[in-house]
Amino acid sequence: MPSVKSYTPAWLACSPGADLFKPSLDQPRRSAISVSSASRTKARRTIARRGTEAYIAVGREIRWVDLVYLRDSWVSQNRRGRTFKQEDSESSLQMIDEDDLHSSLGGAQGYRTLKTPLGLEIEALVMSPQENYLAVVTRHTVHICMLPNSSHLTAADTEPLKPKFYQLGPTLHVTSKSAVSTAIFHPLGVNGCTLVTVTEDANVRIWEFNPSDRWTFDQPTVSIDLKKLADGTSLDQDFSASTAGANSSFSPDALEMQVASACFPARGSGGWSAMTLWVCMTEGDVYALSPLLPNKWAPPPTLIPSLSVSIVSNLAAIEDDPEVSPQAKQLAQQQLEWMADLDSQDPQLTESMLGEPPTEIYKRPARPGATPKLQGPFEIDLAPDSDDDLDIQLTDIFVIGQKLEVDELMLGEDDDLEMDDIDREGLSLSVVCLLSTSGQLRICIDMEGVEAQWLPPPKKSKAAQLLHNEYEEHTLVTFQTLGILNQSEAFEEGWPMFSPDVLSRYAFYITHASSITYISLAPWVFRLATELDGESAPGAEFRIDLLANGQNSQRERLYAREISDASISMAATVAIRDPDLGYFLLSATQHEPVCVVLESPDEGNFHLTPPDTESDSTELDRKPIEWHEPRPTFMPSYAFQQPSSLPAWLDQLKTSKHRMLVNQEVRLSPATLGLFTEAHRIMSEETSRICAAAAELFRKADSLQREFQAQIAKSKELADRVEEIVADDEDEENSMSSNDRIETRILAAQERQKMLADRLESLKKKVSRAGSRPLSDKERQFVNEISNMHTGIVADDEKMIGSGKELVAGSNTNGLGSSINSRIKTPRQRFVEAQSLKEDLTSQAEELKKATAGGNDGGSAPSSPAPSLRIPADVRKAKLAQVRSLLDRETALVEGVKSRLERLSVG
Repeated sequence: MPSVKSYTPAWLACSPGADLFKPSLDQPRRSAISVSSASRTKARRTIARRGTEAYIAVGREIRWVDLVYLRDSWVSQNRRGRTFKQEDSESSLQMIDEDDLHSSLGGAQGYRTLKTPLGLEIEALVMSPQENYLAVVTRHTVHICMLPNSSHLTAADTEPLKPKFYQLGPTLHVTSKSAVSTAIFHPLGVNGCTLVTVTEDANVRIWEFNPSDRWTFDQPTVSIDLKKLADGTSLDQDFSASTAGANSSFSPDALEMQVASACFPARGSGGWSAMTLWVCMTEGDVYALSPLLPNKWAPPPTLIPSLSVSIVSNLAAIEDDPEVSPQAKQLAQQQLEWMADLDSQDPQLTESMLGEPPTEIYKRPARPGATPKLQGPFEIDLAPDSDDDLDIQLTDIFVIGQKLEVDELMLGEDDDLEMDDIDREGLSLSVVCLLSTSGQLRICIDMEGVEAQWLPPPKKSKAAQLLHNEYEEHTLVTFQTLGILNQSEAFEEGWPMFSPDVLSRYAFYITHASSITYISLAPWVFRLATELDGESAPGAEFRIDLLANGQNSQRERLYAREISDASISMAATVAIRDPDLGYFLLSATQHEPVCVVLESPDEGNFHLTPPDTESDSTELDRKPIEWHEPRPTFMPSYAFQQPSSLPAWLDQLKTSKHRMLVNQEVRLSPATLGLFTEAHRIMSEETSRICAAAAELFRKADSLQREFQAQIAKSKELADRVEEIVADDEDEENSMSSNDRIETRILAAQERQKMLADRLESLKKKVSRAGSRPLSDKERQFVNEISNMHTGIVADDEKMIGSGKELVAGSNTNGLGSSINSRIKTPRQRFVEAQSLKEDLTSQAEELKKATAGGNDGGSAPSSPAPSLRIPADVRKAKLAQVRSLLDRETALVEGVKSRLERLSVG
């Protein structure tokens, strides 16, 4: 049973998602016919699905939306809004990507409006099996819409689209004829171009339309009046539906055979199920038509072989059995004749969908006849006795066909048939579910099985035909009866309806104006299938009896709401399961969407997260603790947004016969009293509606406080329980408070982050070294030169100083000219020589300074004799030139090294 995760998400509850389900202001007002159609008690199936695209009927319009695109657009806009609030406008604009900017400037919206040429409000949308056509059904008309390409949803143009529409039966399905009860695509139709319509006056028509031939939309290929067929005696009679008006004549069967709903089992069902039309009447009767086929039909690959094996084996078993009735033998001969006509055909091969084998197209067998026998009304055994009319009045029918029997078909074959596991599993019997107005669900089992039947041929005598018609009654065994609605929720205007599930064919949903309920038959279906197949141990009868007497079906109410207005109903639920959207149910009222998000059984396969390197494998299966109960989002009543009708009434007064009373003073008169009475009636209805909405809003606000307090108490209880569990696992001496544990975890996380950062830096260095280029020849020469210079500079100081002194002494001995012209080999030697010259010159300058100062002291005192040391001017100039030459060479050397370093760094 799926659990509810949440209800209507924000991207559907807020604009523009919510606007898709609201009527537009420019829609024309309802006519008298549309008002009558709105007040009738009939199911609304106004939501159809094609992949992630949804078609929603609102009034006379169809809203077309891509749910994934709508959700992504809302998320991106919401993220962009938060970015604008948190950061400055300049930085925010830099963070918006091109798609968001395009959508903010009026780009693709992901939804469009489809204009329809309809004069009545849409009551049902039916998608074809190949999802290429959409049947648009009103109360009296049926149109076929050619679905547009999905690229229109992402186009920049946002104007309403006008797709091509074709009306089915322009002279048959009109307002002067009976209303359309059900429109359903035939599961065995070719390319989804076969539609079966059933009107309330029990007329069944099969339409095989072709868009390239407009005549195929005018007349049906098969037309059957069930009231005539119920009284038929032979195949040569005319059972076609009458072309007269709905009220042209009276029939005693008009009330008992008023159709409530009709359905086909799934295409993958076994036996005759896929070509059997089940019809339920409002008075409680159930009928079946088998085989109901169009002129051209495309069966699954296993259908015809399995039917052939079943017909031949059945005929061989009863042909020589004297206990078998003549009617049963005649029926077996008719089925064999039907199969022989089918085997003699050469099927036409057509291309099917990508990845599937070609489709074989057969013609409907002409023998025994095109019109099958009407089987029923079936006797419902073990039905609950009730005097309530609402329990008897049926509203919808849902039939689950039997599984495919392929064991005998593949006996002795090495290869296995390629078919879904869903079609292989389940019961070998059909399950018929009936739903009444009071919400009573009756689950019946067809123990005998519906097979193909035809009326006797016309050459038989009248006595033989009557004998053939007195065939034994068919019985449906009631397995279980469930109540879906409370006593206060059941009312005659409510119309419960079935909706299939996408996960299992033995599960479905029931939609009512007040609730959405999930029903699953899986708990007892597979156990009963095991017992009936004979695979269990002895004592099967006892276990089947226990199984039948127990309440085994799963029933869960997923959504419930208060019914403040009986005229507001809900559309039939559509189950959607998609990797991008998840698993949820989509429904709607006349003013807002209704969505229930469910937990998918394999939800973890859709959202894979990379595993942590140091975490255990069991941590991947951990899910957040959902300690709060999901609740539907409260939406204020539509009465607060509905405009008042008083201004329109005043405008009508200005053009009525009472227009003179509007502008003059109030005078007591019968006309004035009538105007005030009408105005009071309008105002009382509006104020009553607004007061009821305000009271509901107050109750919700009051209950919100109680729910919030209960949620706080529940969270505190959960925290205490977690604290107790954690405290029990720890020793008393090592126990610490929650703050200490949090700080310890933070420190451990910081240390781990630092360690990871260091590892990252080391890896970066290794990668940079591993990816460096080899040095060029010039770079190697420069490295050698720098290495030699470094060797010369950091050499032994004493050795360099000694060599420098010898060099200076040699220069003093050999003369000044030879020392200047001498070549200095290393920079260190040149530096030592310059330093020794500096010291000599400094000492000589000090001596000269002292001598000069001594001569100037004492005024009239006799000056002391000048020292005998005199340096010639040419020698002093030579020394200064030598020092300057050394300094220039050092400067040039440093500048050269600097420039080469700059070029190297730039390179």
